[in-house]
Amino acid sequence: MLSLRAVAICSNIAFISYGIGAGLYPVLILHLILFPLNIILFFRMLKLLRKAKLAAATDLSSTWLQPFMEPRHFKAGETIFRKGQHADLLYMIISGEIRLPEIDQRLSAGELFGEVGLFSLERRRTQSAVAETDVDLLWISAGALKKLCERNPGLSLYFLRLTATRMTQNAARLVFAPAT
Repeated sequence: MLSLRAVAICSNIAFISYGIGAGLYPVLILHLILFPLNIILFFRMLKLLRKAKLAAATDLSSTWLQPFMEPRHFKAGETIFRKGQHADLLYMIISGEIRLPEIDQRLSAGELFGEVGLFSLERRRTQSAVAETDVDLLWISAGALKKLCERNPGLSLYFLRLTATRMTQNAARLVFAPAT
């Protein structure tokens, strides 16, 4: 896309020269208008590419989210959410253990969960989450998380990686699960 914008700038210069030389004022005016516009868009794309490269190189940890999250406590055995429910919160475990019964997985302190349903089109939970022990969690709403991701593309990339990794791991569990 950047190379196409550069070609457009060169073509603007060529048509400006042609318009001046041939006395074709409509062509000259058109390309005098398009030339600065193409230069502005070229530099915006450069800036966006730099941000994307920086975001790709950044390896954020979930602790970056903690100042934006609210605390919540669950007692052992309490259901945090059920499979199929509307997903509107992302959680981080501060202490204790969470069990995802559908895939028989346990999550512990420092781990995020609930992101798959939060980022899916249907916004439905793909697993249930049950407090295995007394659990202290932090949560953030989907709206607040969206605002943070808009401000920090590195955070969006972090969640893309996290979600892709989680989906791959869950798919592998289903493939290698013993038949019942």
